[in-house]
Amino acid sequence: MPEGPELHLASLYVNKMCNGVVFSGPVIKSEVSKNPEVPFTCEAYRVTATSRGKEVKLTLTPIKSDGAPKRGAKAGQADLPVDVVFRFGMSGYFRFTGEDELPKHAHLRFYTREKPRRVLSFVDARRFGSWAPSGTWQPDRGPCVMFEYQSFRENVLSHLSDRAFDRPICEVLLNQKYFNGIGNYLRAEILYRLSIPPFVCARTVLEGLEPDDAFKNEKPLKKEFTKETKTKAMKQESGDLLRLCHTVSLEVVNLGGKGYDPTKTDYSDFQAWLQCYYVDGMKNVRDHNGRTMWFKGDPGPMAPKGSKSPKAKKRGKKDDDHDYTDKKKAIMSDSESTSMKKSVKKETPKKAKNVRQKEIVSKRGKAVKTQEVKPQSETRSSSRKRKSSSAEPAAGQQRRNRRVTRKDSK
Repeated sequence: MPEGPELHLASLYVNKMCNGVVFSGPVIKSEVSKNPEVPFTCEAYRVTATSRGKEVKLTLTPIKSDGAPKRGAKAGQADLPVDVVFRFGMSGYFRFTGEDELPKHAHLRFYTREKPRRVLSFVDARRFGSWAPSGTWQPDRGPCVMFEYQSFRENVLSHLSDRAFDRPICEVLLNQKYFNGIGNYLRAEILYRLSIPPFVCARTVLEGLEPDDAFKNEKPLKKEFTKETKTKAMKQESGDLLRLCHTVSLEVVNLGGKGYDPTKTDYSDFQAWLQCYYVDGMKNVRDHNGRTMWFKGDPGPMAPKGSKSPKAKKRGKKDDDHDYTDKKKAIMSDSESTSMKKSVKKETPKKAKNVRQKEIVSKRGKAVKTQEVKPQSETRSSSRKRKSSSAEPAAGQQRRNRRVTRKDSK
């Protein structure tokens, strides 16, 4: 999911691509999107963007012509700027293309006035993102961890009595009421750098911090982070979780984040920057909200019961699965064949047993039935044979008795 740094990079992308560009006409929504229509149309307007935590605001500013506005302007024409606030969900981003290169999942589109026209699109394949033409940030979100640092710090430390801080620190870090802009990969990296177990009470981690931070360094935005500057920053930041929420997010902005420039496909810099999230050798556990937490060492006393980390090398496994060399194929085929043989050997006796038992049961059932039904199912020939066989000994005895009586009479 895009986090604070990625949304800020998205706003920088919009400002870069739309600088000096004039847009015109209505804002078009796709038919499949369930988000609201943006009731805005104008003959000429500009688009600018700002970010705050996990939200991006597009401002549509009409370009006023010389002189007073015409009374005969078309109905619905905007005279005042309109703000549209976006939340990216799982897969949202902005893209600026030609009209003939419109992305497949472009759910909100702003068209330029030039010919051929170009389009600024909000693209969201999974459709978890949303927008609101309200012009205001969500009221239940706290100050931005990057660009409202002092307000963010005061907001957290002044509400430590809130029940929200009874929960594990890893879960509280995703609470946008206090940590607006922090997401799954940022919480893993922040806790890892401070060696804080993810499932310890948030209040115990935060209650010793001061509301006013003496270390206010905005330099990460202006210069690149080398190994030396990283180690210095980590020494200065040790122990202060709120400070790392600020500085680590700025590091990602400086790196270019996950590449929310849609034309970028190389994320090697970001992957090299990660120290914990999806890194081989790290443990992972699902928290009480079902979100995967990456960490090292002991999870802490508030970890979910029965929690395990069976996928500690998940990333390595994925890399192995995508190795399609001949050698890899041969190994995979050999292993598959041996596993198939083993499974067949193990399964066949069980099946044979079941079959034999069924046969025995069926035979017994048939035997019982034949014994019970024998008198009814006998044929005439078999009954005659039985009568004759049963009558034979009686007839022989009678003949013997006749012979004896004849002898006696003589």
